[in-house]
Amino acid sequence: MNHSTRMPLHYQILIALIFGMTVGLIANFGFSRRNTNVELPDLVMSVEPDPEVFHVRFDGGSGVQRQTLGSFSALEKRYPRLAELYHREFSQGKVSSAATLIVKERQLTIAEDLDRIILTHSGTLDSEPFTDTIQARDPADLLKQFPEWGPAYGTYGGTPSRTLAGWAKAVGDLFLRMLKMISIPLIVTSLVTGVAGLGSSRQLGKMFAKTLGYYIVTSILAITTGICMVNLVRPGVGAILPGEGAGAVEGGDNTLGGIFGNLLNDMIPPNPIAALTDANFLSIITFSLLIGIFTIRAGEKAGRTFREFFEAAFEVMMGMTQFVISLAPIGVGAFMIYATASQGLQIFSTLAWYMLTVFLALVVHACVVLPMLVAFVGRRSPWKFAQAMSPALMTAFSTASSNGTLPLTLTSVETRAGVPNRVSSFVLPLGATINMDGTALYEAVAVLFIAQATPGFAMSLQAQILVAVTALLASVGAAGIPHAGLVMMAIVLQAVGLPLEAQGVILAVDRVLDMCRTTVNVWSDACGCAVITRLSDDQAGPTA
Repeated sequence: MNHSTRMPLHYQILIALIFGMTVGLIANFGFSRRNTNVELPDLVMSVEPDPEVFHVRFDGGSGVQRQTLGSFSALEKRYPRLAELYHREFSQGKVSSAATLIVKERQLTIAEDLDRIILTHSGTLDSEPFTDTIQARDPADLLKQFPEWGPAYGTYGGTPSRTLAGWAKAVGDLFLRMLKMISIPLIVTSLVTGVAGLGSSRQLGKMFAKTLGYYIVTSILAITTGICMVNLVRPGVGAILPGEGAGAVEGGDNTLGGIFGNLLNDMIPPNPIAALTDANFLSIITFSLLIGIFTIRAGEKAGRTFREFFEAAFEVMMGMTQFVISLAPIGVGAFMIYATASQGLQIFSTLAWYMLTVFLALVVHACVVLPMLVAFVGRRSPWKFAQAMSPALMTAFSTASSNGTLPLTLTSVETRAGVPNRVSSFVLPLGATINMDGTALYEAVAVLFIAQATPGFAMSLQAQILVAVTALLASVGAAGIPHAGLVMMAIVLQAVGLPLEAQGVILAVDRVLDMCRTTVNVWSDACGCAVITRLSDDQAGPTA
């Protein structure tokens, strides 16, 4: 097919996104629940000469798995009713220390939906009936807690929706791994080339100051938007939070001071090669910036040779990036099938107003605040700029990974929006690491929602300002921390005296909101490129 007649990439991704969402929802509505009743072979429980060691053989129809439980208390914890019957048999002298017990007439009932798996195991031991029930969140959780049930679940369990979601996630993860594969080489070559192209370290200092100022201003605007929206909608008033959450992330020693200390440490890599291996983005950015600076300061011959090497490497990486990006429709479609098939629309029921509040605040920030900055400061058409960035934005939405989307963001900004490499190569990697407009907004809304839903807790204006300041500092400082968004929330909750356990109740909808806030994070970084280009009086390339 001729390249000129090929459908534009952003249309391909949009079609894939809609297709994936449609397929996932159909699977979710039609095939998301299942009840299975099966008869299992006899369970043979043998007790070694040491009566405190149990060996249980499970035959689920697809192979035998021998499981050593270790002690009677372990058996009692996993299968309380079975342990009770065994203990009675043993205490009455009906079995010896080397006995074998056989559980007959075994039945297994698997009831599952997209949120949990319930296995009910029943049978008879010496004509005495028993029933034990175990629960798990998903197949991975089941295998972790009860590995002996793996063969049985593999044979008889699994809804079509869950199976489809699993395959789609596998395909999407392969695409995301390819994006991450090229991210670090692309960042290093792009940063070194961009900084060396500035011509002086003084220009770099000016760009850094303007970029940091943009990050702070947009984060403040995002948090303010979130606080205003949550006070307007008041989603937590009258809400009854579920009794059990998905588990809260402890704040631990992650105070703001500790986080900024770790931030400074992460900026200086003791081993640059290890930083590349561990994908420590702050260390990689710092080291790449230093290489670019000292390329400028090197002699003309050495500087030119080094710069030409990185320019050539950058061209090679851009070619590889274009190839990976051509696979984006497949990856986006797979991720959307996974997201909708595994969660569907039922998650909107209990936390609908909270989700609506976050969504509206993100829409206002992304569709009003940031476009105004692009229009009045960047002097560009926000609509045309958004069209240019659409492949990156749709990929960010489906993958929920700003670092993973970075190669696509860089390509869209430079080749589609006409932003010069010396701006994009600096603004985007740094922004993907520390600029989190959507996440900071989300943290503020989440904390105020929890406060509104907590009986007897009044959120004063002073407390809301504290939430804003803490969310701002945490959004900058939590850059290199795993699960940074959750750690940030723990810090803000601690700052206003709310219990960390309240965090767990909103984690059930975190995946959907993560997709939205990641898109806003990436859009904010892209808008920063337009603004910094204008402020730097660098108008190279076409105007989007």
